[in-house]
Amino acid sequence: MSVNRIGQHFTFSSLSAKTLCILILFFLFLIPGCRTGEKWHTSTFLFFDTVCEIKIFCSETASKSAEQEIKRVFSEIEGHFSPGIRDYASQPVLELFQRALNVYQNSSGCFDITVAPLSKAWGFFNGFLHVPPSNEITALLKHIGMDKIKEENGSLVLLPGMELDWGGIAKGYGIDIASKSLIAMGIMKGFINAGGDLFCWGQNPDNQPWKIGVKHPRKRGFLCVLAVSGLGTATTGDYQRYFIEKGTRYHHVFNPSTGYPAKGKQSVTVIGPETLLCDALSTALFVSNKPETILEQYPEYGALLIDSNGRTSVIGKPCPFQLLK
Repeated sequence: MSVNRIGQHFTFSSLSAKTLCILILFFLFLIPGCRTGEKWHTSTFLFFDTVCEIKIFCSETASKSAEQEIKRVFSEIEGHFSPGIRDYASQPVLELFQRALNVYQNSSGCFDITVAPLSKAWGFFNGFLHVPPSNEITALLKHIGMDKIKEENGSLVLLPGMELDWGGIAKGYGIDIASKSLIAMGIMKGFINAGGDLFCWGQNPDNQPWKIGVKHPRKRGFLCVLAVSGLGTATTGDYQRYFIEKGTRYHHVFNPSTGYPAKGKQSVTVIGPETLLCDALSTALFVSNKPETILEQYPEYGALLIDSNGRTSVIGKPCPFQLLK
């Protein structure tokens, strides 16, 4: 038995059928995925009333285990941080409060989870959207400010009239926990996307960095595409939850110092190692008049800003993106 060399190629004409089968099985063993039956799996879940898409590369068995783990994580996060739940003593709440407090302090209060009374007054909790009287807004401001909250005997202590809104950080927190769990299970390629808050790791099905579309804040479709891997992203925009009254757009991202929706930007997308921080920083940068100063304290994070006139700028760590025409 011999193998004939023709240029740089080989012919297997002289091999026996049994030997050829062994060689084919050997080469298949070397191909990633063939040995373990790994392939791409896609599933969807509801997370904080948002459709969450999961795409992972793994075996069928690992996919089922991953789905169970994601359900467990999401259920636990919603149990602690859903609107109306007043859990002030659990370990996840105390941990996330400290992370939120850090961003609050580093952003001079531009990110503040105590804005729940404002969201209620403007109707973003019950759907009765309207502009509250100015004296009502002024009265509510005394209930705003994370510096008013104390931690005593393993529990947060809020002043009367205060309430927490975890919407700007809890989703990112859950995505981080879920993605770390899947990676610990040995799933080395995938993404978790909950309405624009997402984390991608490994490579996409084309063996390239993941391509993430950033929605155009005033038109249908995407403004640009980001290329990311091993990173989280989150977007805060004035187009996500808003109403228009007498020609003015009022949205759900409040300036905690005024009680009114923040001005000056249409959208902010943040890219960085933790989705949790991307989530919180996108809100802080949206509210702040000096977003560059905030990102100086987070050198591993970059942001794509679209101002109220539709102009685009990038601050912080450079992020790979391509504007679409």
